[in-house]
Amino acid sequence: MGLLNRVLQAVTWWNGATLNTLLWSWRNGQKVGEDEAGNTFWQTKDGKRRWVLFNGEAEASRVGPEWHGWLHHTWDEPPTERPIKKQAWEKPHLPNLTGTPAAYAPAGSIRRENTADRSDYEAWTPE
Repeated sequence: MGLLNRVLQAVTWWNGATLNTLLWSWRNGQKVGEDEAGNTFWQTKDGKRRWVLFNGEAEASRVGPEWHGWLHHTWDEPPTERPIKKQAWEKPHLPNLTGTPAAYAPAGSIRRENTADRSDYEAWTPE
């Protein structure tokens, strides 16, 4: 990690946890686990508050459903202690891609390289 990245991480919350957040977490919290994206999950020593330190961009949709349930006190045990049974029909968790180049673009969208002819509507013109 370069010097610029370290400085950005220390002073900007969207590039990961700030230095103060890391220090507070290490001092007042206990690490509970880590997900496949490298996000770490913490709670206060009394277990009343729970939070996530993102690995990279702070985007809530990057938290999987098993950790989301634990963060919001839906269940008491973290997925590291009591894994959630995955169903055969479940797809893997994906973050929200809205606003990124990988976002869905329907046929006819100007964001697609090969735009299809739009035949589902007619443009309105005043009389």
